[in-house]
Amino acid sequence: MYKIGVMGDHDSIYGFAALGFDTFPAEGDEAKRILRELAESDYAVIYITEKLAKELSEQIDKYRDELTPAIIQIPGVSGNTGEGVRDVHLSVEKAVGSDILFGDNK
Repeated sequence: MYKIGVMGDHDSIYGFAALGFDTFPAEGDEAKRILRELAESDYAVIYITEKLAKELSEQIDKYRDELTPAIIQIPGVSGNTGEGVRDVHLSVEKAVGSDILFGDNK
């Protein structure tokens, strides 16, 4: 059975444990190691705070074309940068073959 993990600073992710998700407070090199371990195990979805995703962008790119895990950016307590929404928009555009929100008139 697949699992769902959440990575980021403690204050941003601790509430996800109440939903039954596995939480991984992490930063720096430790975050790189944790992301690799989650991606290579039974985690189908990894939510990651936008701030941490920015720091791990090179590592996240390695998994972008893989079926699993789906790595989805979420806002942290410091606010929403819009990167998560942008990534979802690009993923949908890639899957559908066109921009379904704005058509070809961006």
